[in-house]
Amino acid sequence: MTILTIIGARPQFVKAAVVSREIASHNSRSNGKQIEEIILHTGQHYDHNMSEIFFREMHIPESDYNLGISDCSHGAMTGRMLEEIEKIMLKKHPQVVLVYGDTNSTLAGALAAAKLHIPIAHVEAGLRCFNMNVPEEINRILTDHMSNFLFCPTEAAISNLYQEGIGNNSKIVPKVPVVSNVGDVMYDATLFYRRIAKASDQIQAIIEKMNGSYYLATIHRPENTDNYGPLKNIVDAMEKIAKTVPIVLPLHPRTRKALSGHGLQLHGVELIEPVGYFDMLVLLNSCKAVITDSGGLQKEAYFFQKPCITLRRETEWVELVEHGFNTLVGSEKEAIIKAEKGISRKVIGGSIPVLYGQGDAGARVVRALVDYLG
Repeated sequence: MTILTIIGARPQFVKAAVVSREIASHNSRSNGKQIEEIILHTGQHYDHNMSEIFFREMHIPESDYNLGISDCSHGAMTGRMLEEIEKIMLKKHPQVVLVYGDTNSTLAGALAAAKLHIPIAHVEAGLRCFNMNVPEEINRILTDHMSNFLFCPTEAAISNLYQEGIGNNSKIVPKVPVVSNVGDVMYDATLFYRRIAKASDQIQAIIEKMNGSYYLATIHRPENTDNYGPLKNIVDAMEKIAKTVPIVLPLHPRTRKALSGHGLQLHGVELIEPVGYFDMLVLLNSCKAVITDSGGLQKEAYFFQKPCITLRRETEWVELVEHGFNTLVGSEKEAIIKAEKGISRKVIGGSIPVLYGQGDAGARVVRALVDYLG
């Protein structure tokens, strides 16, 4: 029984590692058929933090294939990936293709599988921000409408799919629900890795210098970095906030280039190079709150019970806003400053609602696939 896993960015490796561990666990327990997992890395995102140490320390199996496709337009990238992924599918004949999230790699893998009539399993299905100007929104919608197994992280995701006509009366396998809320694999990952995460010397020194009183920030989305106005607003707001509470900002290469191109500088903010996953977990654990335009970091802030200000007008993780853990502010300077004044007094603690499952999402994904493949 062969599963082809297609990934293209560091967060997808972290997500896929959750399921890979459950596949290995199944194989060690099963007296029946074993699952062979073939991992294909499209090469979409080059990340200098994805070294051999990254894979070894995080117990992530290395890729069987690396297509090395990156640094081109959305259309060119997706087209080249589609061609190369199809070749590997024709060679390996997988019974299921497993894709994660909403990258171009996700879409290319789903398209290649659909055209070869191979069942598609989509982890993180059903997420919507309802903004078609966001490339990821296009990727996730198209992938969902091609997929056979839709593994959702939340009830809101299931509702989104039902509203689009994707449900148990759909086109697929009678043994398992077409749409299933399995919980969030990133919650599984956080529970697993926070026990073993250790900071680098550089990050540990920063945390000690800040004495645990700082905000953790990230900025990388094109709508915030490509245009002068939004980026200037964010810079001005962060500089003002940093006069009261220090801000630690791992600076994304796109953001560094944008700041330079627009003639902007961030004064009074602790700028550091992009950090590895373990360093980010330790920074999250020690910070007071998070300011970000990242999708994944909004959730991880909640996992660590940290308030979050999101520099976007919409989010896929609507339940975080509904429950008051996340505040959407866009890129307006005064909105950012106002949100910080409120969030600086907010403490998440005690009994909080379970929004993303019980930490067994990976196991539930594998059980569903075993039922189908078995």
